[in-house]
Amino acid sequence: MLLAPKSKLVMIGDSITDCERARPRGEGLFGAIGKGYVSLVDALLTSAYPELGIRVVNMGTSGNTVRDLKERWQTDVLDLKPDWLSIMIGINDVWRQYDLPAQTEQHVDIAEYEETLEQLIKQTRPQLQGLVLMTPFYIEPNAADPMRSAMDQYGEVVKKLASKYDAKFVDTQAAFNRVLAHIYPATLAWDRVHPNMSGHAVLARAFLQAVGYDYNRGL
Repeated sequence: MLLAPKSKLVMIGDSITDCERARPRGEGLFGAIGKGYVSLVDALLTSAYPELGIRVVNMGTSGNTVRDLKERWQTDVLDLKPDWLSIMIGINDVWRQYDLPAQTEQHVDIAEYEETLEQLIKQTRPQLQGLVLMTPFYIEPNAADPMRSAMDQYGEVVKKLASKYDAKFVDTQAAFNRVLAHIYPATLAWDRVHPNMSGHAVLARAFLQAVGYDYNRGL
């Protein structure tokens, strides 16, 4: 397992990461870390690797785009001095282009997305032991669907940056695609964006696989 003893893992993103976390920081109280994939990652790390004392901090904020991450990066990432950082952002950057097509001021095109995300990664990567980059996703099996197609393009940006900055890459869309080969999208998310617990488990498993988690440890 790649996370060293006493590591602090900060996980930042939008509502999928947020998932009702406590403010100002998602830690310290029961349920304060949220009710989604971050809480599953925290629970599974603690259950299999209790001796490592890994600290998971949820810094997701609902509705965020990469622009919003840039605005709060100093306080919500750099000031926390993480050993490991996980970033999953981009769903709202794409979604606003489809659910609010006339409100162009809220749209984050792919060029701005890549430039901003790379800027944040570049300034942070030297301070980290490890970085995990997770793609945005759309829980839709039809790759020709316009929003799914756009999301895949933003995911390719994440893949390119992961390679460039020696980050662990998590293809969340591929993880969902494996499940969607067998069940209807609404089984995981009524709006194809906000997963239920089964969907969050898909995300947590994909993340843990990237950091070398051993499900058989201690059994």
